[in-house]
Amino acid sequence: MIRINGFLLLPFLLLFGFGCAALQQGYETPQVTISSFEALPSQGVIPRFKIGMHIINPNRTPLDLKGVSYTISLEGSKVLTGVSNQLPRIEAYGEGDVVLNASVDFFSSMILLKDLIQDQKNDNIYYSFAAKLDIGSLYPFIRVTKQGKISLNQLLEK
Repeated sequence: MIRINGFLLLPFLLLFGFGCAALQQGYETPQVTISSFEALPSQGVIPRFKIGMHIINPNRTPLDLKGVSYTISLEGSKVLTGVSNQLPRIEAYGEGDVVLNASVDFFSSMILLKDLIQDQKNDNIYYSFAAKLDIGSLYPFIRVTKQGKISLNQLLEK
């Protein structure tokens, strides 16, 4: 056994390891959905958007969000990115809303626009949303991904 200043290190490490394992036992990943998406007044050339996320905490402990980073891609091109550290506490078995401000990646958007113009036969646009939520140093990051497709025909009919 290793001794540091008269303390036994091995029992402390074992206790710490079992304590961390107990924190994760029965933990369910919170559910995250995009609840709104709207354009903000432009401040210059690059457009900005407000994205609403709805988070459901299915756990018996509160969700103290420290930060979030996210990207939205269309047809494999990152179009919107952003971060925030202004997040609410979501109580145990509770839900809450988060509002994020995102800015457009200008060059990726131009490549996407060029690809869409060249491939006019494609009736669908594939999207993906990826977010990384930080809930503190004792827990791993919560990674959320949503993927799907948007039918251009349905959008044009509305």
